[in-house]
Amino acid sequence: MTARQPQAEYRDGHGFIAEIIRTSRRKSADIRVEDGAVSVVVPTSTTTERIDQLLIAKRRWIKEKIALHREQAPTATRRFVSGEAFSYLGRNYRLKVETGNFAPVKLLNGRLVVTVPEGSQQPHMVRNALVRWYKRQAEQKLTEKVARFAPMVGVEPAGVGIRSFKSRWGSCTSRGKLEFNWRIMMAPNRMVDYVVIHELCHLIRHDHSPEFWREVARVMPEYEQCREWLRDNAVKLGL
Repeated sequence: MTARQPQAEYRDGHGFIAEIIRTSRRKSADIRVEDGAVSVVVPTSTTTERIDQLLIAKRRWIKEKIALHREQAPTATRRFVSGEAFSYLGRNYRLKVETGNFAPVKLLNGRLVVTVPEGSQQPHMVRNALVRWYKRQAEQKLTEKVARFAPMVGVEPAGVGIRSFKSRWGSCTSRGKLEFNWRIMMAPNRMVDYVVIHELCHLIRHDHSPEFWREVARVMPEYEQCREWLRDNAVKLGL
């Protein structure tokens, strides 16, 4: 039986949506802007009034960070409007944008449905909602896959994390924690398996020696096909 995920919580920052992450492990607030998406990590008991005050106080800094991300990001080929297709585990789903108070993305009847306020910032908010959705799916699916393949590889990782890498699909830290790029969730399921197995094998060999690739092949004999697919299609896996 898996633990229930905490209810998602968001605040409207007037031009951006901030995701609120409550944790007992913090004594102070921390505002983060990653991939242009805003999150606020706060102690569990923090009131919404206090969170709104923090967002107002840091609004200029947050907007500057969002603008910097837009400048540095590759030229967007998507408009983030209804009808556009987005890949999840190799299958395309059509986007449906509804107008109203912000609501996280839901996969309903073969469509990715998101509700965001109307206005010039709508495409940006839609993109951020999709990024958050992919990250949540990555956290769930990749944790499940690590638990499935770790016994086959014969290792016990120290944990699983989701990151926004620019040029890699995953990494293995010196402490044995596996970290994965959330964009891999756009690839076909077997490619995701390959990335998980690849990083698990780094717990045995921390290089890309012939011995390392033998470990990968032991669990996934067809790994070269997956490796080649990711190399050829990496540019397509992004928002």
